[in-house]
Amino acid sequence: METERIIGQKEVIDRLLLLDKEDRVPHAMLFVGPQGVGKMAVAYEFAKHLLTKNDERGNSAAMVERLSHPDLIFSFPVIRPRGTNSDHQMESDDFRTEWNEMLNDGLYFDNFTWMQQMGAENQQAIIGVGEANSLIRKLSLKSSQGGYKINIIWQAEKMNQESANKLLKIIEEPPSKTIFILTTEHPDLILETIRSRTQRIDFKPIATADLVQALIVKRSVAGEMANKVARASGGSWLQALQIISGSGERQEFLECFQHLMRTAYQKNVLELKNWSQSCRQWGREKQKRFLEYCSMITRECFMYNFNEPSLCYMTPTEEAFASKFARFINELNVIDFQSIYNTAIRDISRNASDNIVFYDLALKVIILIRRN
Repeated sequence: METERIIGQKEVIDRLLLLDKEDRVPHAMLFVGPQGVGKMAVAYEFAKHLLTKNDERGNSAAMVERLSHPDLIFSFPVIRPRGTNSDHQMESDDFRTEWNEMLNDGLYFDNFTWMQQMGAENQQAIIGVGEANSLIRKLSLKSSQGGYKINIIWQAEKMNQESANKLLKIIEEPPSKTIFILTTEHPDLILETIRSRTQRIDFKPIATADLVQALIVKRSVAGEMANKVARASGGSWLQALQIISGSGERQEFLECFQHLMRTAYQKNVLELKNWSQSCRQWGREKQKRFLEYCSMITRECFMYNFNEPSLCYMTPTEEAFASKFARFINELNVIDFQSIYNTAIRDISRNASDNIVFYDLALKVIILIRRN
């Protein structure tokens, strides 16, 4: 199994290789872990390993690298582009070109990158019944190379109820030598009957030492800076890349969070209304990522109060902010802060009015920020 493109995760890799060596590879596996830790990278490389281990001429390896191997099937959430016939059941093949382009750019990516790749606006991507029907057709065919047929389902939690129920049947009783690899950050959102039929494999955040090494080798980051970035990334290669870029969402989210807290402390209700309306410019996926960032930076500010650097995982910019703001986060409000973020994420996921959700959150922050 090639590991050059995988950062860390030696424990998971060793476990998978042992399963293969002992001929105990499960017919369905659920890769669970935070964003940016390499679930897709490991899924791809393990699938390649299984498809090519008896390939003496290298033909299968070349097809996998070109993303043209007929026995390696990718499923992923897609949008319905404006103007698409309502009778058409969307499936992954509708965005195959965009998917292959993204994979060719690297095996580490997130939902934001994929939504941009599809040219999505405010839509939410799903894995619908069209993809389930397509998979059932593809997996009913014999393997073209006489070996495994492997289906990697990225963001399996995005299956809607109808597609999940259809796929449950084939996951329960798969065709011979068929393997499913589902990846997810939110396993609780996957149909319980599907979860129960998979072998769960947990991915931990990437070890700091592995991130430091990757930053030095792959991005030519100096040693001391690589250490700081690795710690602040929380074990995510994607977060590490965003930090060294000096821009991106993380900086944007910090500025938005600062504005919310400053305005709430001033009890400027009119400006908070403007703030909530400004959040509407983001699609729902980005709104949820912002709320997750709010949860993270609030937690980090709380830990900052303990004056123990080893407990804090912030960028230098975030730490400079925390040095002034952390005193407003304490034992009396930190749990309630987390609660309002989680509630907002739930409501946005359920298509509640984003303007109302963010304005309600902002008004609650007025009360919480002065609780000490």
